[in-house]
Amino acid sequence: MSLAASAASAASTASSTPGFLSPTGVEILFLLVGLLTLGAAITAVTTRQLVHAALWLVVALGGIAVEYLLLSAEFIAWVQVLIYVGAVVVLLLFGLMLTRAPIGRSPDADSGNRPVALAVAVTAAAVLVTVVVDAFRTTWIDLESGAPQGTTDVTGRILFQHWVLPFEALSVLLLAALVGAIVLSRRGSGQNGTGDGGAAGAGNGTRATDGGER
Repeated sequence: MSLAASAASAASTASSTPGFLSPTGVEILFLLVGLLTLGAAITAVTTRQLVHAALWLVVALGGIAVEYLLLSAEFIAWVQVLIYVGAVVVLLLFGLMLTRAPIGRSPDADSGNRPVALAVAVTAAAVLVTVVVDAFRTTWIDLESGAPQGTTDVTGRILFQHWVLPFEALSVLLLAALVGAIVLSRRGSGQNGTGDGGAAGAGNGTRATDGGER
């Protein structure tokens, strides 16, 4: 009797424990969207047309937002859409239009360092996957109970209790990048102004010389 009871208990425990051999519809959809996102990201990197790269980047970032929705992280998903899809990609497109970047293929968009870049990307991806799998090996997200894992309350509490120092370091890094961009833009405008002034002065001097000769 005890053997039958232990077998029934083991069977119930095995059935209640999630596993990879019995995927649900959400897990299958998560895998399909992940493959689509990966394909869009690879296409955005490998294409030689800048506008197409930006549009494939929209697809990749949108796929990541869908993945957040499938993980019941609605707040993170909408932040992904608003900031990355709605701001960063639009900024890239405006930059392409304002700089009059070529719409078609351009030899300037190609580089001879593709093998080195591919090796670095594969190494970084392997390290990232190893770290994430090792950190969350025994962690499971219960999607059926509707736990508010991605709400503003939970996200804010986790961010400002456990990730305050990385958050502030990232803020300082972005501020330094903004200041550096401003300095570089002012330096470029100053050089252009000096060059134009010198050219104008040389032109005036030439005109004055011509007037003296006349």
